[in-house]
Amino acid sequence: MDFSAVLLLCRTTCSQYSSDQCSWKGSGLTHEGHTRDVEQVYLRCSQGSLEWLYPTGAIIVNLRPNTASLAARHLTVCIKPSAGSRGTNIYLDKAGKLRLLLTENEQAQGQVHCFGIQEGALFVEAIPYRDISRKITAFHYELVSVRQGVDSLTDPCQPCSDTELLMAVCTSDFVGRGSVQGLQEEAGQPSIAVTLGWLYRQKSRVFASGGGRTKRWTGRVRIAPQCRVNFTPGVTEDKEFLLTGTIRFGEAWLGCAPRYKDFLKLYRTAQDQGTNPCHVDTD
Repeated sequence: MDFSAVLLLCRTTCSQYSSDQCSWKGSGLTHEGHTRDVEQVYLRCSQGSLEWLYPTGAIIVNLRPNTASLAARHLTVCIKPSAGSRGTNIYLDKAGKLRLLLTENEQAQGQVHCFGIQEGALFVEAIPYRDISRKITAFHYELVSVRQGVDSLTDPCQPCSDTELLMAVCTSDFVGRGSVQGLQEEAGQPSIAVTLGWLYRQKSRVFASGGGRTKRWTGRVRIAPQCRVNFTPGVTEDKEFLLTGTIRFGEAWLGCAPRYKDFLKLYRTAQDQGTNPCHVDTD
């Protein structure tokens, strides 16, 4: 269906839903007989969800951070479709120009997809099926800060500079010191199993404590599929890493990850110069 003309008209005449809540749930049955309707949805939280039952027509989802700061312009939006999400294609809409983000089949895979908030709103277009009774489009979203040297979602494979690494220790969702036990790949998504002897911070409990006399934390850390992995499993000094990153949708994603001995040298140099952005217990 060609929505070009509808988009132009929609800037001023579409029905609107504005919310200070984090989520939206609607039904295409309210569009019955009006399959060219486009509804504007405004969500103003840093994370939330959307569920569209029996989709018809289209909705434009405007994700707006609840802040007017300049930093908000540099946020990255990540969405994770629910497994089995069906009935629509999802586009990015910027000034009426559409760019395909996720097809119906890609949504059903349930993988995380990210884009810059400046790239536009989400234009969710229903596929005109005869039977829409089993079609539900659903996803969770999060607004995350683009790497201030931490977890670059636009270029996640680029190595961290010294400044970025020191900042990552202060601002990442998780920071730990430990070793890599192995690499796993599932549906094209690589991850590493890690054991941490020191856990400096975790925003939510993605690493589980093993208990016992010796404190150890274990978990899995996901890696951007396009990045090459160069971790050697083991527990020697050369195989001990400082692991930092973000937590998205309850999963740890890798950011800066130098060998610990390299980080320690950098940290102590910055400490001597008084340029450390924060303190880390390195004893």
